[in-house]
Amino acid sequence: MALPFDKGEAFARDKPALHPCPNLVGHGCTIHDRLEPAGYRGCVLYDCLGAGQRVVQEVFAGADWQADATLRAPMAEALGILRRIHAALELLVTAESLTLPEALAQERQALIAIFHPEARWSPESLRGFAVSGADARLRGFLAALRPHVAPP
Repeated sequence: MALPFDKGEAFARDKPALHPCPNLVGHGCTIHDRLEPAGYRGCVLYDCLGAGQRVVQEVFAGADWQADATLRAPMAEALGILRRIHAALELLVTAESLTLPEALAQERQALIAIFHPEARWSPESLRGFAVSGADARLRGFLAALRPHVAPP
């Protein structure tokens, strides 16, 4: 529902943001078993990294955007932020396998605590996170990490 797509190589038709996919019935995709042949390769390639489920279950406590259309925009906003958080956590967890200087290892732990707080996410805490500067701090960490990653 949240993301738009344009007709082309990845999608068989246009779909504006905040509108349900025409292949969605209830909460299930009617063409899930044949997405690529039906022209929806983009659906096969996209990975929300678990953020979609958390938005519904945790951030909005099981609320249903299909039953309440006013939830579409706030849920889409939450999805965008939480997906970035999940992608960052994936990088931070992967960095654990590296031998890092103590200061960089401590920054990695501090970032994990920021991106994975003890408290559950809410729409308000996600909005606050989005403007917190955590993304810039993560970019700084990743730049400092580059010399410690062996080239392929």
